[in-house]
Amino acid sequence: MNNINYQYVKGSRPKILEKREITEVSVKSEIVEEIIDIEEYAKDQIVKHIGVKFTGHNLARLVDAILRAQGYITKQSPPGPDGGVDILAAAGPLGFDKPRVCVQVKSSSSPVDAKVIRELQGVMSKVRAEHGLLVSWGGFTNPAQQEARDAFFSIRLWDQGALLEEIFKYYERFYDELKAELPLKRMWGLVIEEE
Repeated sequence: MNNINYQYVKGSRPKILEKREITEVSVKSEIVEEIIDIEEYAKDQIVKHIGVKFTGHNLARLVDAILRAQGYITKQSPPGPDGGVDILAAAGPLGFDKPRVCVQVKSSSSPVDAKVIRELQGVMSKVRAEHGLLVSWGGFTNPAQQEARDAFFSIRLWDQGALLEEIFKYYERFYDELKAELPLKRMWGLVIEEE
């Protein structure tokens, strides 16, 4: 039996491909794979940039900008010891309305454990916040994720991926100085559907 390669385009007859054409089809497939990798590469570059430029208190500034873009009035703690409160955020024109959110931001590359979530709950009680947001650049351990599931109605976790989603969603509303520190550009590409 001959080893014949066919190409079929909807609405046409199957075509026997020559060796040169098979190579062209293979190259086109590789290009499609590279297009997908470009998106991942761009995201990796953003992660590296944030990891270098927004360590420590600067990551809290970035989270504060997201919360402000969402419409919250915020109060950010100055650099240094903060008693477990990096940002306080609330709704309303003066920040007196609910929801009231106590935010803790961890810029370390190591995952946060359940102990930090319990500490956040204690601080929430102290500052009379109904909700808590724990942001961890290094992610969360499994016990921390379980602890957050148990506190679903009061605690939210943002890992690196969730933080990036919020940045992309609200970037246009960031103030110019922050945009200069994190210069992003929206890119559009054609989505190639497989048949």
